Amino acid sequence: MSTNTTDLCYLTIAQAGPLLRAGKLSPVELTRAFLERIQVLNGRLRAFVTLLPEQALAQARSAEAEILRGHYRGPLHGVPIGLKDLYDTAGIRTTAMSRVTPDRVPEVDATCVVRLREAGTILLGKLAMHEFALGGPDPTSLFPPARNPWDLARMPGGSSSGSGVAVAAGLCMGSLGSDTGGSIRGPASLCSIVGLKPTYGRVSAYGVVPLSWSQDHCGPMTWTVEDTALMLQAIAGPDPKDPTTAPAPVPDYSASLQGDIRGMTIGVPRQYFYDAGADVEPQTLAAVEQALGVMASLGAHIRDVDIPHIEYARAANQVIMMGEAFAFHEHNLQTRRHDYGEMVRARFLLGGMLSTSDYLQAQRVRRLIKREMAQALQEADVLVTPTSPKPAALLEGYDASVTLTGRSFTSPFNVTGLPAISIPGGFTTDGTGPGLPIGLQIAGKPFDEPTVLRVAYAYQQAARWFERRPPV
Repeated sequence: MSTNTTDLCYLTIAQAGPLLRAGKLSPVELTRAFLERIQVLNGRLRAFVTLLPEQALAQARSAEAEILRGHYRGPLHGVPIGLKDLYDTAGIRTTAMSRVTPDRVPEVDATCVVRLREAGTILLGKLAMHEFALGGPDPTSLFPPARNPWDLARMPGGSSSGSGVAVAAGLCMGSLGSDTGGSIRGPASLCSIVGLKPTYGRVSAYGVVPLSWSQDHCGPMTWTVEDTALMLQAIAGPDPKDPTTAPAPVPDYSASLQGDIRGMTIGVPRQYFYDAGADVEPQTLAAVEQALGVMASLGAHIRDVDIPHIEYARAANQVIMMGEAFAFHEHNLQTRRHDYGEMVRARFLLGGMLSTSDYLQAQRVRRLIKREMAQALQEADVLVTPTSPKPAALLEGYDASVTLTGRSFTSPFNVTGLPAISIPGGFTTDGTGPGLPIGLQIAGKPFDEPTVLRVAYAYQQAARWFERRPPV
């Protein structure tokens, strides 16, 4: 793998766009660089489960011809991307990483896929995930689990595992994940990239294999906040095919990246999110406290806020998720139960044991926490928390029950549907040098992604964690 190839694959979307538009960089050259890097590294990282080299090069040649004719579609034109393998792609298998659907080939593209293609992106392939977006890195599912590029012995987070790995390792310039309890933000945190869960209804979920229809969110995963803003711009907006999407106007997300947060109020919900305990890594809390200090130095006001019943959000998220997931998978669980991987099968069957009363009580908790979150956000522009309680766990001996019983800093924002982003917030250290990534989570008011992106960008530019790449 040549140095030039690595340099091309480490360009951000925001850097590559002007070069592609001016003809100083060829979409074909860029796509070949990524395909070469995937060929070298994917055997170890296992990020891609379906690679589309011929189609990608054909799309790259088409993009190059369009740009040369002066038909430039925008900042994503000629940009190579990947998709989590639950986004329907017409004529291309979409497996959800399950032996239940190993050869499923959709006839219609997901809305997000259509919108990214119309923006001129080049699809390199489909990315690994946890089976049906639930469970964990299960060796009994369809493909081997993806590996963290910062330490190949560790998990990259889930369920959008391949999406996080591919962006972090320079195997694509951006990707789409899905997030029902933290599946975009978790891999973003553990892989040291940017991952945004938009407001519920901001991005269409049409053509995306569901897990929990009332908590599923689709969103971008990229190397920088600028790139996330560009990808969100392409996929956001109402969709007549998805009745859960909102008619709210789509602002110019890049315009919010001012780098100035003077006078803004940063809410800090110390209860639950900042309580040190056995399931929270002290270095994680220290990194987030340091990040708050950086925001204060940029002129923001730091203010503690209360969300009294936040500790019950995780339980509500799980009950709603597993109940809705069981409803979707019930027929296959009755007729071909053993085609499911062990982890996800156990979760779905647990969902079948829940009562209507359990589901309704979880919805009552959901409404309560939404009210309390809204009250907290009356006192602050955004909320800042750690993204994950701990850095990446080892793949060997991984205990999937942690995702049921452990603390979750991401699921409260699925229950409430609020926009939340994870950005790099530092690294652990063992005393001899930097170790594993730590994620910083910023959440905001409904459909106020511009403010979330503004704060994220200001911190990113001050902290500069994006300048550190994994050693793979």
